[in-house]
Amino acid sequence: MANVNDSIADFLTQIRNAQMAKHAEVTVPGSKLKFEIARILSDEGYLSDVEWSDEGPQGQLRIEIRYDKDEVPIIQGLERVSRPSRRVYVASDEIPDVLNGLGVSILSTSHGVVTGDQAEAANVGGEYVCRVY
Repeated sequence: MANVNDSIADFLTQIRNAQMAKHAEVTVPGSKLKFEIARILSDEGYLSDVEWSDEGPQGQLRIEIRYDKDEVPIIQGLERVSRPSRRVYVASDEIPDVLNGLGVSILSTSHGVVTGDQAEAANVGGEYVCRVY
């Protein structure tokens, strides 16, 4: 059996674990895809801040996790959809709504990593990376 590593699933798990432990921030190994996903989460209001640093062999991402006034994480669910063993691709007219529009779907398209709404507006489909609510 092949040993398959899913760095995006590990990245999402590190964010979930940091939230459960009530950490203010988490530092993860960097990649362009992880940075773009974190940037979208920050733009959509799920994370406070994302910074790239060139420390280490591949760089690192420092992510500030956002909580509400009662110290409840803003991110309630963070799920990987497409996996290395089972890729999920969607056309621009097949992009699913997350919680009837309350969440965000993140896609990797030919126009870069974008939200489902941005992909629909640009009329492009792509790999359905994850969903956040």
